[in-house]
Amino acid sequence: MTDTLSRNEDIKARSDFLRGTLAEELGEQAFGGLSEDDGQLVKFHGMYVQDDRDLRPERAKRKLDRAYMFMARLRVPGGVLTPRQYLSMDRLATERGNATLRFTTRQTIQFHGIIKSNVRAATRAMDAALLDTIAACGDVNRNVMAVGNPYLSRAHGEAVEAARRLSAHFLPRTGAWREIFIGDRRVLGGEPEAEPIYGPTYLPRKFKMTVAVPPSNDVDVFAHDLSFIAIVENGGIVGYNVVVGGGMGATHGEPETYPRVGDIIGYCPADQLVAVAEAVLTTQRDFGNRSNRKRARLKYTIDDRGLDWFKTEVNSRLAKPLEPERKFQFTGNGDALGWTRDEEGLNHLTLFVENGRVADRGDWRLKSALVAIASLEGFIDRGAVIMTANQNVIVARATDGEREKIDLILAGHGVIQSQSALRESAMACVALPTCGLALAESERYLPDLITMIDQMLATHGLSEQKITLRMTGCPNGCARPYIAEIGLIGRNPGRYNLHLGGAADGSRLNSLLHENLNEAEILESLDPLFAAYAKNREPGEGFGDFTRRTGII
Repeated sequence: MTDTLSRNEDIKARSDFLRGTLAEELGEQAFGGLSEDDGQLVKFHGMYVQDDRDLRPERAKRKLDRAYMFMARLRVPGGVLTPRQYLSMDRLATERGNATLRFTTRQTIQFHGIIKSNVRAATRAMDAALLDTIAACGDVNRNVMAVGNPYLSRAHGEAVEAARRLSAHFLPRTGAWREIFIGDRRVLGGEPEAEPIYGPTYLPRKFKMTVAVPPSNDVDVFAHDLSFIAIVENGGIVGYNVVVGGGMGATHGEPETYPRVGDIIGYCPADQLVAVAEAVLTTQRDFGNRSNRKRARLKYTIDDRGLDWFKTEVNSRLAKPLEPERKFQFTGNGDALGWTRDEEGLNHLTLFVENGRVADRGDWRLKSALVAIASLEGFIDRGAVIMTANQNVIVARATDGEREKIDLILAGHGVIQSQSALRESAMACVALPTCGLALAESERYLPDLITMIDQMLATHGLSEQKITLRMTGCPNGCARPYIAEIGLIGRNPGRYNLHLGGAADGSRLNSLLHENLNEAEILESLDPLFAAYAKNREPGEGFGDFTRRTGII
């Protein structure tokens, strides 16, 4: 390892606690983007500078700047919004963005297409709704995910509350976001500004946390830096198994980068949750790689130094060491779509949202439907709108009368609540045209590919079989494709690496089967495998398990 720090470390050190020259640059409207340094700093405030890549060739031909815009990501621990907050965010998307909202794979909302002159107006609208984008990106703890629906049981509610506590504890303490984007004045004098947990250069790389309640692994606990698996007794959470070192990112052609599933290093009582999280995070802060950002995630720190070393270091930072892990079982990592009823007699609808995109397109007018639902009298003050880690949405806490109205609203807006099993479980990242890292299509392409694969599955009598399929436009893994039963990772325009063999509960990595396939080659590769699966699977055996047992992978 070289002792030379990466350029990002210097940017952070010189940033005056994430301020840089962002305030001045946002006032310069002649250029629609930001300088390179401020483009890095703005990530800590939950935003990325992007451009419309569909327009690049024509704009370059006309010698124009790229069509710059900002993506802004909310911080919503546990994914729970009030209906009034949701309505405010819908208006923001219409007035300041591209008139769509995107539910992300990290249980929050992304806004796309915000031009520079609208950035401050957008953040002020968030602030007025008691929301923000602080730490939704950057080298900090990002949005903390938790179980999809906190109203299903006492334990589910405690899990979401745990996510909120973690999010609050690890928020950066700098006042930069409010000063730059809201217009608060900086208070001078008194104690110098400090980051008691992060320090002046924050973390070596991004850090992600989740909280799950078995038997559902809907947040994919093994795919993140730090996760907590709830152990439930007598209806409440008594403690957590601690999972460390998961991560999906990799780089094509660089074998020293790779996806990894997390390891369980022990159990902690519920009242030690935050202390354990801080011990794990500060160990990564102190020992993570600050020279090579491609090797800066916690998974590499653990692999470079050893899991036993890491566990010893974490325990040395705790008043009471971790206990042995406790038994649990996951049965799946998808969402249970449709209506369910809680003990209070209230109803909850988990609604399919294809690749998380909330829009009005043709007969499918999901954006307008959700506005009508959130605006229902009674529901607007009692209900909740919850994003899931699988890019779906839960309309929570509806009365029986409201349930009938919600069904009518959805039907009237062309929102069909029945999809194929494959489509219901699929996920895709945004990719083109807005993501600067995308090598291939994902969100715009996957629906059509699923239609073709569905036809193939029907031929083999597998239409009702649940198979997880996830696609990304690059190897960074935002849709967590490396733990899917079928993973498609963008390699070149129109070409993907095909991975198979993930577990249905998200606990195992898949493996590369073929590289750089086009559409026809993807279908040709899958067809005989589906035929073999239909003929030779064992009772209850998932497709990923079948490919492992039979030696396909």
